[in-house]
Amino acid sequence: MRRVLVWLAATLVAAPLLVSPAVAQAAPVAPSLVIASDFPDPDVVKFGGTYYAYSTNNGHGNVPVATASSLTGPWTRRPDAMPTLGAWADGGRTWAPDVTQRADGRYVLYYTAHSRATGRQCIGAALATSPLGPFSAVGTQPLVCNPGEGGDIDAASFTDSTGLRYLLYKDDGNAIGQPTSLWLHQVAADGVTLVGGRAELLRSDRAEEAGVIEAPVLTKVGGQYVLFYSLGGYGGDGYQTSYATSTSLTGPYTKAYRSLLTTASLDSTVRGPGGADIVREAGGDQIVFHGWINNYSARGMHVAALGWANGYPVVRGSRVRYEAERGTLNRCAARGAANTSQGQVVAYIDYADSWVEVTVFAPRAGAYTAHVAYAAGYGDAQHTLTVNGANPKVVTYPHTGWEVWRQVGVDVTLNAGFNKLRFTYLSRWAELDFVEVA
Repeated sequence: MRRVLVWLAATLVAAPLLVSPAVAQAAPVAPSLVIASDFPDPDVVKFGGTYYAYSTNNGHGNVPVATASSLTGPWTRRPDAMPTLGAWADGGRTWAPDVTQRADGRYVLYYTAHSRATGRQCIGAALATSPLGPFSAVGTQPLVCNPGEGGDIDAASFTDSTGLRYLLYKDDGNAIGQPTSLWLHQVAADGVTLVGGRAELLRSDRAEEAGVIEAPVLTKVGGQYVLFYSLGGYGGDGYQTSYATSTSLTGPYTKAYRSLLTTASLDSTVRGPGGADIVREAGGDQIVFHGWINNYSARGMHVAALGWANGYPVVRGSRVRYEAERGTLNRCAARGAANTSQGQVVAYIDYADSWVEVTVFAPRAGAYTAHVAYAAGYGDAQHTLTVNGANPKVVTYPHTGWEVWRQVGVDVTLNAGFNKLRFTYLSRWAELDFVEVA
């Protein structure tokens, strides 16, 4: 994990505020549910002053579409953006659409549908003069269709800084019991003509993926490409959103150590977060994704603030873990400990000048919760917590017994960007494993 060393000098001007772990001191911001009905795999784009959102098919048509003047809504559903599919396609399984605009002003829709000829899901293209459609299919055949790899799904567009256009998608190996990969293929300026060969960006190879990686979305932050994708089975809490990074468009891409969005990282405020899209804006970036609602009967659309910690994504409302032993330590030390995060903790925080300082990142200024993982083996222990050298408060760690690890939540107010949380010895003894900030 990268650390940014910033010295923020401040003078403590008030006595520490006593904090009980059972009492909330602020109101951390969870993702907003902005479409509270079925709207899975959302693709969101802004044309002019209006946001357009497209989703996987449901009772609102082959390509459901909604509009709003703000990402947080209210959203208004519009008529089916593509009431007639391409001649190659059956209706009823039109998945994960993506809409982009080309230089001549026309709009390009990529959509997944069921191919009559192959019996597999394949990717088609369509054009319209309005982002609301109606979109008309291009040609009589799919744009991408490889039945030998199980078909192809989840198309997404990407345009680089030079104006070159690309199509991302997933081969549907899951349909034939094979591992899945995410692919990149250049397209011509018309958006519907493939150019050259394709490049494999990522392949399923981790246990938590359960053989499934899908829904690729690509963006570039500084000199780094960030590839977002979903993983795991979509049908419950196991569905997640993660990312991989590369300094080159075609890779190699390195997967994140932990997923970006999970049911657990969101403290169950969203269940099964996936199908994400990224909205890049001057006023602050946002991530849009679906999650289960109404007792797992539908997937609603959620929006959360997105920030970049040295080019790596951080989502407000989703926990990010910071290992205590990787912070700055004063008159204390790291030690190995079984059954802890990455096998190390900070111990010997036993003196008046013993402290642990962890640098954390906030996508926006405001209220957050710091979840501190600790063990206290000789009665209740206390540390004084300061944020950027100010606003001292006392954190109490209820007795657990040594090597028994629990978490205590502390509400903090953070600046946008990097912040320093310092935990200083106050009474008795506690060891620290990690701090998670949401």
